[in-house]
Amino acid sequence: MKIISVFGTRPEAVKMLPVLLEMKKRAQIESLVCVTAQHRELLDGVLAPFGIVPDFDLNLMTAGQTLTDITTRALRGLEPIFKEQAPDVLLVQGDTATVFAASLAAFYCDRRIKIGHIEAGLRSFDKFQPYPEEINRRLTTVLADFHFAPTQLSRENLLKEGVPDSSVFVTGNTVIDMIRHTRRGQGFNNPALEKVDFSKRVILMTAHRRENWGKPLEDICNAVKRVVLDFPDVQLVWAVHPGRAVTEPSQRILGGVERVLLTEPLDIFDMHNLMSRAYLLLTDSGGLQEESPSFDLPTIVLREVTERPEGLEAGTMSLGGVSELSVYNEARRLLTDEAAYKKMAAAENPYGDGMASKRIIDILGEC
Repeated sequence: MKIISVFGTRPEAVKMLPVLLEMKKRAQIESLVCVTAQHRELLDGVLAPFGIVPDFDLNLMTAGQTLTDITTRALRGLEPIFKEQAPDVLLVQGDTATVFAASLAAFYCDRRIKIGHIEAGLRSFDKFQPYPEEINRRLTTVLADFHFAPTQLSRENLLKEGVPDSSVFVTGNTVIDMIRHTRRGQGFNNPALEKVDFSKRVILMTAHRRENWGKPLEDICNAVKRVVLDFPDVQLVWAVHPGRAVTEPSQRILGGVERVLLTEPLDIFDMHNLMSRAYLLLTDSGGLQEESPSFDLPTIVLREVTERPEGLEAGTMSLGGVSELSVYNEARRLLTDEAAYKKMAAAENPYGDGMASKRIIDILGEC
């Protein structure tokens, strides 16, 4: 069986890596890797430590690129690869422009390539939140042949949309598998993190979502600044996305504030190491919502809605919204209410047991 995996961003790479490593164990599988490099500088650092060298690299990233740019260039770049290689299966993961474009290119190339969608069935039911991911994921569902749903709720979403039951498989989320491949409790690769004072309660933060650009992100910055100023025993560490829409407000509002450390994006080893030692996570990332329960790390989601409601139901996270007052109040609650904090920290991870990758490849091997 020839399987080609296509991905283009750091989160996709993180979640696809355990699947690639699982395929390496299977002599009956020819595994090819194609990266679109939709996010060049964030992608490369994920692959190298695991010895993954792409067979095809479209190197699409350009300054000021739009979603249309990414999608059209990916379609043009992938078509000849799919026609020449004629894989049995295309594997894509998640909800990026690369995921949708690769699925559409596989359909258009007329080689009858089966499409496997990892992390299928997540829904917010609001096409603008998350934007554009909600629509990318829905459109990929229409094209996919194998739907690897991380949870039972995701499976139910797919069935309600008319996806055949025989093509939906509940596997868990591969990001939980990835945690088994990283080290924690050791030193950091990024020397800036050696400045973190772990005698304080460390709040780890990421915020980069497109729908949060502008005033929402400024409000989030002002909220966490208030938190740091009001709680002298707290240190904030923000792994800042390199886009100007994020770097400008973060530097302007939080740059130079005592007990605030703004760092470049972290590699997966440092991120997991930091998550294992942090007190609280504030994030608008989808992947971190899934990872944090494995570290017993209470999480405030910096969004109005989430396509991962399982965490809300399990109690591993709460919705903080994006207004200054709502984010501040939710952070304050978890910093002052010890019982609420401990309950969230002890909640069970609803996103899997770390065996999703094996299940996915086993399923493909039987089909």
